[in-house]
Amino acid sequence: MWPYKYTVCRQGSAKMDEALEIASDSPCVSALVVSEVNPWDIDAVAEALNLAITMSDGEKQLRHEKHYRYVSSHDVAYWARSFEQDLVFSCKDHHRNCCWGIGFGLNFRILSLSPSFRRLSIEHIVPAYKRSSCRAIFLDYDGTVVPQASIVKAPSPEVISVLNNLCSDVNNTVFIISGRGKSSLSEWFDQCENLGIAAEHGYFIRWGKHASWEMSHPDTDFAWKRIAEPVMRSYMEATDGSSIESKESALVWHYCDANPDFGSWQAMELLDHLENVLANEPVVVKKGQHIIEVKPQGITKGLVAQEVLSTLTKKGKLPDFVLCIGDDRSDEDMFESILTKPYSATSFSAPEIFACTVGQKPSKARYYLDDTKDVMSLLEGLGAASVPKSRYSTETPLEKGEVCFENIL
Repeated sequence: MWPYKYTVCRQGSAKMDEALEIASDSPCVSALVVSEVNPWDIDAVAEALNLAITMSDGEKQLRHEKHYRYVSSHDVAYWARSFEQDLVFSCKDHHRNCCWGIGFGLNFRILSLSPSFRRLSIEHIVPAYKRSSCRAIFLDYDGTVVPQASIVKAPSPEVISVLNNLCSDVNNTVFIISGRGKSSLSEWFDQCENLGIAAEHGYFIRWGKHASWEMSHPDTDFAWKRIAEPVMRSYMEATDGSSIESKESALVWHYCDANPDFGSWQAMELLDHLENVLANEPVVVKKGQHIIEVKPQGITKGLVAQEVLSTLTKKGKLPDFVLCIGDDRSDEDMFESILTKPYSATSFSAPEIFACTVGQKPSKARYYLDDTKDVMSLLEGLGAASVPKSRYSTETPLEKGEVCFENIL
């Protein structure tokens, strides 16, 4: 109620009021300098105070009169009813959601997840997989097929085997979409003949081992690197355990080996610094899993998924099964892309779409898996459910004495 009281007490005096918290009566304080200022946001508080101090007397008086008229015509009972209505409205869907407590101490927070957000089970996805005849599978790399904290960054023999099993099915188009460079991904997946790879978030795309690399933006200007690299280097020198990765299309500041608290603080400072100095450059600055990355605009994993699906459609292969798995913020673009893509009206039915994030957290995906082990188990199950006919042989697994997936279940 303090904005009301202040306004009445200061009637006749041209003073300004700054609300330094998220006030419950914020709809009623439109005549203030700002109705909502986070007291922990130093810059926002400074800007509000500066605006109040430098405002002309005429504007101060106009704002005060507008506010005073509102307070004079709305009593406490009206405020109470409005507050109750806002409270009920903000909580109307809470009973439908599942709430989880995450973290400890000052890091504790409540996450509200939709009840439709559920674990992706092999029993749920296999029937859709077996019904389909043209499948597109998009997989992130770090944190999805290999653990995020793994010292060994190369994929294990198990990962290579599972991917090759999926790629051997002529009905499958499988892509690894990663922020890593094309040289590393080419080396790691050298044994995967038919695996598609999108490196550096899709700046480079290759449809198979023997296909040539395609550039999504061949005319990109990288003059911005001369601005961003010195800034990153200064933060690297001030943050023990951090490093800089220079890609062909991007610059990445890593702080996974730095002190967790200090590294996070430095990351937020660097993010703000880079956004300011690169404001006029055709780039985006994003925070990922223990990284700050600067890359050209118009390069996202979501665009890679759209390009692959569009290419398949142009070839007459309408995808009727789409699976996308990722764990990072950059993977949210993929989830949004496959969930919102307008599919051809010539298809008889909408495709089966499975957008799946790794870990239980707010996401645009509708499904989740707990960790990379669950991801590999799911992919292994899909490989076992593939049609017997492969890219390499006309014989069926039953002719070779193998066991079909139904018998496994």
